[in-house]
Amino acid sequence: MTERPLGKDLLGLEPLSKEQIQLILDTAEPFKEVSERVIKRVPTLRHKTIVNLFFEASTRTRISFEFAARRLSADTVNVAASGSSVEKGETLVDTAKNLEAMRIDMVVMRHPSSGAAQFLADRIRSNVVNAGDGTHEHPTQGLLDLLTIRDRLGRIEGVRVCICGDILHSRVARSNIWGLTKLGAQVAVCGPPSLMPREVSSLGVTVFKRIEEAIEWADVLNVLRIQLERMQGGFIPSVREYYRVFGVTVERLEKAPRDLVILHPGPMNRGVEIDSRVADGSHSVILDQVTNGIAVRMAVLYLLAGGRPELAEAAKRE
Repeated sequence: MTERPLGKDLLGLEPLSKEQIQLILDTAEPFKEVSERVIKRVPTLRHKTIVNLFFEASTRTRISFEFAARRLSADTVNVAASGSSVEKGETLVDTAKNLEAMRIDMVVMRHPSSGAAQFLADRIRSNVVNAGDGTHEHPTQGLLDLLTIRDRLGRIEGVRVCICGDILHSRVARSNIWGLTKLGAQVAVCGPPSLMPREVSSLGVTVFKRIEEAIEWADVLNVLRIQLERMQGGFIPSVREYYRVFGVTVERLEKAPRDLVILHPGPMNRGVEIDSRVADGSHSVILDQVTNGIAVRMAVLYLLAGGRPELAEAAKRE
């Protein structure tokens, strides 16, 4: 059996070693070039079937995984919970086992419940990739953020990264914290106390209460989307007040002691967590994140399928 350096599944960054995370980033590098070709395809996963099983609405992540699979020549099938047998009472395991009976190879799953990806992976033979589970993790988003920081700054070790916004409900924040700390970055978080987990200090991060302090300290700001549904729960008084106190604006960045790199996992609420002039300005690497997302997901699918990391460069030339 082909040795898989990541194991059978990718469920989060917390269980991965520093070496495994670096392996994914290094494997993604040669796959970047595939997206720049006239014919954006290599035959690496020909004859493999990958199912995108999304129990939450998603456009960016689903399309990115679909592009990644197709550029590796895999067959892809998209299954949304809306309108499927799940709405009629079929369980997650029933759905997965029925798909597996069709001889699929991988399942990429997004689910509103934390731990759903692990639950599924324990019950089927196919590879499982977590595309976001509840407030737990979103590992490929964390990986593409790491790759984007490394591309821009040339390193991750020693870089100061502050994650800003709704830390409490964010699976992106958790994957970023695990990945960044394993690779030697200094990590901080900043946001309203109502959107900060009680145990946040136990994650080994610095906590800033004011966005101005975060900007003064950081090399990189990863600005999280404020989910507007949180307003219904009373977590923030209004979007206007949030922008006034925590918004990443040009005026605030102009007072920074160094040029900052600005990330955002998308989709953005312009004028809520981030100023449009910042999102579209020279500090922003938001579109680079989108491009890197495809390369990272190609690397993950390739490695889980048993691809040898040292042959990734050769695979892109096929």
